[in-house]
Amino acid sequence: MTLVQNFKVEKTTRFYTLGDLESSSKLLFVLHGYGQLPEYFIRKFQFLVDKGYFIVAPEGLHRFYLEGTSGRVGASWMSREARLDDIADNLNYLKALTQKFTNQKLFDRTILLGFSQGGATASRYYSKYPDLFERCILWASIFPEDISLPDIDKSMKYQFVVGMKDPYFTSDSIQKFISEYQQNGIETYTFDGVHTIENELLNQLID
Repeated sequence: MTLVQNFKVEKTTRFYTLGDLESSSKLLFVLHGYGQLPEYFIRKFQFLVDKGYFIVAPEGLHRFYLEGTSGRVGASWMSREARLDDIADNLNYLKALTQKFTNQKLFDRTILLGFSQGGATASRYYSKYPDLFERCILWASIFPEDISLPDIDKSMKYQFVVGMKDPYFTSDSIQKFISEYQQNGIETYTFDGVHTIENELLNQLID
C-alpha cells in the first residue's frame, strides 16, 4: 500500500531588494506572478525608491523551466499538488522574511502587493498576519476560494486592481468581481491596460 508522508527540511530561498534600508521610511513587499522571477519583476517598482520605499521581492519556492527541459526559468508559488503544505510553507517563509526587515527598523508604512498568481499568496498572507501590513493590493488577481469575503475583518484594507484589457479577465468577469468586492468593503480600481503593473495608478494608490 502506498502511503504519503511529510518530511520537513531546511530550504534556501532567494529575494531581491531595491533601495537603502537605513534611509527608507516605507516598506513594500511585492509577490511576482506565475513563471516570473523577482530579479526582473522588482524592476517595475524602481521609481518608488525616490519616494522613500524599500522594496522586497521574494521568489516563489518552486522554480521550473518555462518551456521544455532547458532555457528560461521561472518561479511559482504553488500548484494543486500538496496545496495545503505549500500554503503553509509560503506563509512561514514570507513571515520570516518580513520580520527580518521589520525587526531591524520601524517603518512609517508597510504595504503588501501580489501580482497575478502572487495575489492569492498575498491575500492568504495578509489574512493570517494582518498586523504586518497596513494594506494588501491584489493586482490582476482575485481572492482564492479558501478566503471568504464576508468573513474578512473590516479593519483590514484590501485593494483590487485590474486592467480593462487584461487577457485573463473578460469585461463581464471584471464587473462581477468589482461588484462583489465593493459589496464586501474592498476598494476597486481599473486602468486602460493589460496584464501588467501600471505605474501611474500604483503611484496614486501608495502615495
